[in-house]
Amino acid sequence: MKWAWVAFSAASNIFAYLVQGWRWQLVLRPVQRIPYAAAIEAIYSGLFANEVLPLRAGELIRCFLLSKSTDLPLSVTLASVLIERIFDGVWVMGGFIFCLGVRPVPRLILQGGYVLGTTIVVCGVILGYAMYAKAQSLDIFDRSWPRWFNTLIEDLHLIGHSRYLYLAFAASGVFMFAQFVPVYALLVASRLPSPVTTAFVLAVFLRLSAVVPQAPGNLGSFQWVTAETLHRMFALPLAFAKRVSLILWAVVTLPIVILGFLALAMTGVNMIHLQREATAAAANHRR
Repeated sequence: MKWAWVAFSAASNIFAYLVQGWRWQLVLRPVQRIPYAAAIEAIYSGLFANEVLPLRAGELIRCFLLSKSTDLPLSVTLASVLIERIFDGVWVMGGFIFCLGVRPVPRLILQGGYVLGTTIVVCGVILGYAMYAKAQSLDIFDRSWPRWFNTLIEDLHLIGHSRYLYLAFAASGVFMFAQFVPVYALLVASRLPSPVTTAFVLAVFLRLSAVVPQAPGNLGSFQWVTAETLHRMFALPLAFAKRVSLILWAVVTLPIVILGFLALAMTGVNMIHLQREATAAAANHRR
C-alpha cells in the first residue's frame, strides 16, 4: 500500500461532505439562508448515526437537527433531502449508463440500476408537480391537510422557482466527483491497474447500493459491491478484491465515525434520545 494515498483518500472523503453542506445551503436558500456550520454539524451527526444505526436513520436525524437550529419546519428539511436524493440519483444514473458500456455489469447491480431509475422518475414527477403546480397541489387536498403541509407546498414552490435549485443540481455533480476521489486514491494506493475507470465504476455502484436502507455503515453490502465489481468486471482475484473492499470501507467510514461523534457531542444530546426525539417529531408532522 502507498500510505500517503491512503491518507489522501480519507481526507478527500471528509471533504466530500463539506460539498454536501454547501449543496444543502443552495437547496434551502430560497426559503432561508441557513448557516454553513449548522448544515455541516447536522450532516456529520447524521453520518455518524448512519454508521451506528440501521436503515439510514441519520437522514431523519440531520433534518431534525437542522430544523432545531433554524426556523425551518421539519417537513421542509425532509423535502430538501428528498430533492438532494433525486439530484444524486440523476447523476448516478448518468454514471450508471456510462458503466454499462465499460464491461458486463453483475446482474443484481444491473437490476438495482433499473429500479433506481424508475424510482427517480416517479419521485421526480411527484416532487416537480408539488414545486411547479402549487395551486393544484393544494386543491387536491382541499386545503384540509395540517398547516405544515401547506407550508411545505409553499416552500417547495419557492425552491422550484429559484435559480439556486439549478446551482444545487450542478453542486450534486461536484459532490459525486468528490466521492469518486477517495475511491480513486485508495485504488492507486493498492497499485491496481486502470484506477480511473475502475474507481469511477466502483464509486457509481457504491452510490447506487447506498440508496437502499440497510445495516449500519452499509456493512456487508459495501464489501459485496466492491468485491463483486473488482472480481467480475475487472478480473481481480476474489481474495484480493475482498481485502481491498475491507480497506476501502475502513478508510471511508472510520474518519467519518470520529468526526460525526465529535459533531454529535457538540450538540450535547444522547444518540438514542436524539433518535427518539426525531422520530416523534416526524410522527407529529404526519398527523
